[in-house]
Amino acid sequence: FGTAVGLAVFFPIINLIFNMDIHTFIHQKSYEKIEFQIRRHFITLAPACFIFFLLLAIPPSMYVFGLKVFPNIMLSPLGNPLIVLVASVFCLSAALFFYTYFITFHLDLLIITNDRLLHIQQKGLFARTVSELDLYKIQDITSEVKGFFPSVFNYGNLLIQTAGSEGEFHVSNIPHPDKLRPIIMDLAEKDRKFHGLHVHATVPAI
Repeated sequence: FGTAVGLAVFFPIINLIFNMDIHTFIHQKSYEKIEFQIRRHFITLAPACFIFFLLLAIPPSMYVFGLKVFPNIMLSPLGNPLIVLVASVFCLSAALFFYTYFITFHLDLLIITNDRLLHIQQKGLFARTVSELDLYKIQDITSEVKGFFPSVFNYGNLLIQTAGSEGEFHVSNIPHPDKLRPIIMDLAEKDRKFHGLHVHATVPAI
């Protein structure tokens, strides 16, 4: 019963999220083209998966332990349904924990177009932050890979220095930051040229 309720609650929401259009978050300009959509490296989901399966192993382990130590209570007419109820609530809570973490993983997204960067940061189930940066404002990009797992699986951070009031644009745990850095710099240079041509074209001749 607990599993059926969990599926009835979570499945419609999961279906909605996976069918969500990227244009829900951004309004593309007429000349704008999406070049890349980048999520955090999949290995960053591993700790949550490990904790989730560890939590799921607790109810059956406790049940086996209880049968050996308290067999009369475990098999009593009142004890058995109560244990099933508690185990179902526990498993649903573990599923909710993993579901929340997975949603933040899936909806955390770096969108790179030929005109700007958009960084969508999902915060829990019902909150998100969207940061935007025009490519022509990028002055410098630093890629950063620190630690054993980031070095082995090749993921890390991008620190983007900008002109103007934006300051530093920080993107964490993305795959192949060293390869992505020159790609963004090249797009930024092309965007500067585009805006430079656009500005000169609108200046009246003297």
